[in-house]
Amino acid sequence: MRRKEDRTNQILELLVKDKKLEVAELSKHLGVSQVTVRKDLDAMEAQGLITREHGSALLAGTDDIKGRLAYHYEAKQGIALRAAEFVKDGDTVMIENGSCCALLAAALAELRSGITMITNSAFIADYIRRSSDFQIILLGGIYQHDSQVIVGPMVRQCVENFWVDRFFIGVDGWSARAGFTNQDQMRAQAVRDMARQADQVIVLTESEKFSKHGTVPLNLKDRVKAVITDNKIEEKTVKELNSLGIDVFTR
Repeated sequence: MRRKEDRTNQILELLVKDKKLEVAELSKHLGVSQVTVRKDLDAMEAQGLITREHGSALLAGTDDIKGRLAYHYEAKQGIALRAAEFVKDGDTVMIENGSCCALLAAALAELRSGITMITNSAFIADYIRRSSDFQIILLGGIYQHDSQVIVGPMVRQCVENFWVDRFFIGVDGWSARAGFTNQDQMRAQAVRDMARQADQVIVLTESEKFSKHGTVPLNLKDRVKAVITDNKIEEKTVKELNSLGIDVFTR
């Protein structure tokens, strides 16, 4: 029988391809009983990776952070675990909205204690609230429903009351000309405002994002000190990042 972690990854791969599958179909694909599949799906739903509907499993929309969690889940989980190595018990960290960031928060909830977490992500605050002893500080502002993130000028006003060593962010793309990019102007501005209150910004993203770019440059200049990604990142990209003073870590 496949390990539960292996089954989770395969279920997500199948759902990314087919969007929706019946329990009986998944049972046949995985070679396990429908009872086992239902238990796996219950656990995955509790993690926010899927939703259940009339004996089926399906992914949320891609603009919903729950939906984005499922894409390249295994790679994102590895990135999150590598990022967790940068955080010690009792640290104060700042985490921006994003699927890799949400999995980092979950990893810290499992592996660390006494953390203070400052975030503009209502999703992340809710995602770990039952599984950690963290103090969670949720920045105020305008709530974006699909992404469950807080944006707007109040974010800047709130975050000016804090200073942290590390600020973890996700991105939608990168190019040598534009740097790291986002798809949403208000989310990008929230990242800029939060980055001003951190010694170093650490980017968490899958390697495929380095072949894409969003429409809104984050304009973080020399604030980004490290990138944590998967081992499929091209050597050329690593050299370009290193030339900008950015260390690259892979999982």
